[in-house]
Amino acid sequence: MIPLALNIELQQRVAAAVTHREAALDVLKELQRHYGWLTDQAVKEAADILELSPLQVEELATFYEMIFRRPVGQQVIHVCDSISCWSTGGESLLKQFEKLLGIQVGDTTADGVFTLLPCSCLGNCGNAPAVMVGERQFGPLLPQGVAALLDELRESHQHTDHNETVR
Repeated sequence: MIPLALNIELQQRVAAAVTHREAALDVLKELQRHYGWLTDQAVKEAADILELSPLQVEELATFYEMIFRRPVGQQVIHVCDSISCWSTGGESLLKQFEKLLGIQVGDTTADGVFTLLPCSCLGNCGNAPAVMVGERQFGPLLPQGVAALLDELRESHQHTDHNETVR
């Protein structure tokens, strides 16, 4: 169940929108941020907040690549597989992530930190091949730069975990 303060905030966002559907993606993203992924419970809560059916919310949720309907790692690595990224080495980049993380596309590392997913387009063609982690984009990223990026992401993850433990 979502906290009352978050529920009120989301209801206010919906009320400020021209239509409830206009606020749907914002509501889904906030519920995903709260739960870590869009759980079945979150779909029902979104439906209540948006005054839509759970099926309508499900249709919206499954349309967007950045809304996750199954558990994901704490950091989701999206490797762009658009034509621009693919033609500049995106496939090799993806293979390097798989190798260094020890997982296949669509999987999550055993420690639950990373999920590796393809993405149809990150809108960063000028920096192809491109990768996005959270809301940060990286590119052009060559396979030989993957290890350094993963080190940076692990370091920032450990720092975040430490700060949350201290609070």
